[in-house]
Amino acid sequence: MNGILVDRDLCTRCGICSLVCPVNIIDPVDEQTLPRLPAAKAPLCIRCGHCEASCPPGALLLSDREAGGRGSPPGAEIPPEALAAYMKGRRSVRHYKPEPVDRQTIGGILEIARYAPSGGNRQPVEWLVLEDRAEVRRVAGLTMEWIRGLAESSHPLAAYAPVLAAAWEGGKDVICRGAPHLLIPHIPEDNPMAVTDAIIALAHVDVAAPAFGVGTCWAGFVAIALGAHPPVRDALGLPRGRVPAYAMLFGYPKYRTYRIPGRNPLRVTWR
Repeated sequence: MNGILVDRDLCTRCGICSLVCPVNIIDPVDEQTLPRLPAAKAPLCIRCGHCEASCPPGALLLSDREAGGRGSPPGAEIPPEALAAYMKGRRSVRHYKPEPVDRQTIGGILEIARYAPSGGNRQPVEWLVLEDRAEVRRVAGLTMEWIRGLAESSHPLAAYAPVLAAAWEGGKDVICRGAPHLLIPHIPEDNPMAVTDAIIALAHVDVAAPAFGVGTCWAGFVAIALGAHPPVRDALGLPRGRVPAYAMLFGYPKYRTYRIPGRNPLRVTWR
């Protein structure tokens, strides 16, 4: 049952939990009253955890789930310069070592992505990991099959189809780049807003992966084919009612990077 647990010995009755609640359902506190979530309002709780995260003494806990992590928020621990260097140094990886990434490492990355924000904190994203290189190759082949059929069409990729097909036939994997693994976030088919949630979660994977020594690349060709060519989607074998939201290649980078390349100047409009 939804609710909050409050340690009366730790609670300072500061009222912050009530103030930060996005749906304003925690009763205000005073010197004699502990924070309280009335039973009538409990169904409105979105389980976001703002009350728990914002409690200075750690006196409050959402009652029906695991305890969260403790300690200072990231902004208090990571110097801005270090964070900037890390994020600017992120690269799309298109050449991979043959050895696979172990499940523990993959799980560690996805555990971070589990904390990505989602609309209404619905957390609709689940993951499919294609571990078998042969399965990744099969998805790449089905994607290439679709691309070949675009050559005489008005599709934006039509002009690229002959070039991509020639490279593929020459033994070059221009679709999945020889990656050992493919990551698919999938969402409920009846929730169109969940696509954005999936992209946010996948961006968390993209940012977290280099800390584990893992390289990633957004698999655009596969992602487009997933929505346009049923055989590609069917090859995933997702549960009924679940649909793929995008695709990401990942594995250990074959080459390391040594510097951060330039980018276009920052363009901002201030009003």
